[in-house]
Amino acid sequence: MTDSIIAVINQKGGTGKTTLALNLAAGLARRGSTHLVDADPQGSLSQWVAMTADTGLPPVIPAGHDPSATIAQLACAHRYVMVDCPPTIQGDVVAAVMRSVQVILIPVLPSPIDLWASVGMAAAVSEAERWNPGLRARLVLNQMESRNALSRAMREALGEFDIPILQASMQRRAAYRGAAVEGVSVYGLGKRAQAAVADMEAIIEEVLCL
Repeated sequence: MTDSIIAVINQKGGTGKTTLALNLAAGLARRGSTHLVDADPQGSLSQWVAMTADTGLPPVIPAGHDPSATIAQLACAHRYVMVDCPPTIQGDVVAAVMRSVQVILIPVLPSPIDLWASVGMAAAVSEAERWNPGLRARLVLNQMESRNALSRAMREALGEFDIPILQASMQRRAAYRGAAVEGVSVYGLGKRAQAAVADMEAIIEEVLCL
C-alpha cells in the first residue's frame, strides 16, 4: 500500500502545477516505487515524460474516466502516487481526485491575482474534507525570491487563509525552465540544478512528515 497519494491542484493555470508534480515525483522515485497520473486533458505531464531520456522519472498514465479507480489501483502497487490535475476546481475529475488522495499541494505564485484565486481553493478543499476527512492540503509558494518584498508580503497574506503554507518553497530558478526544455527533471540536470533539487528535497521531506 502506498505511503503517500499526492495531487497537485490549482484552479488557475500557469502556477507551476506540472513542474511541481513532475519534479516531486522524480525525487520520490529515489525513495521508492512511484507512479504519475495525468488528470489534465492538456496532457502536459504525459508529453514531458514521453519526450524525456531521464531514466529517473517514473511512468505516467492518464487518469481515465474513473480517476478514483486508477489511483486506487496504482496505490496497491506503488509507494507513492503523484497526480497532476487540470487548472480548475470544478468537474467530476477533480472532485474524484480530491476524494482519493491523502495530500493536496497548491502551487501559488507571488501575485495578487494568485492570492485571490486561492480563496476559491480554500472553499474547495473544505468541501472535499467532508468526503475525505483525512485530507491534508498545503500551499506551495512558487517562484519565490527571498529578497523580494512582494514574495515576503505574499507569504504573510496567505498566512491568513485556512490552508497552511509549506515552509519549503520553489525559488525562482532557471533550472526549472531548463529542465522542461531538455525534457528532464531537475534531478537530471546534475550540478547545474543543485539548488532546485534542494528545493524539491525540502518540499518532499516536509510533505512526508504531514
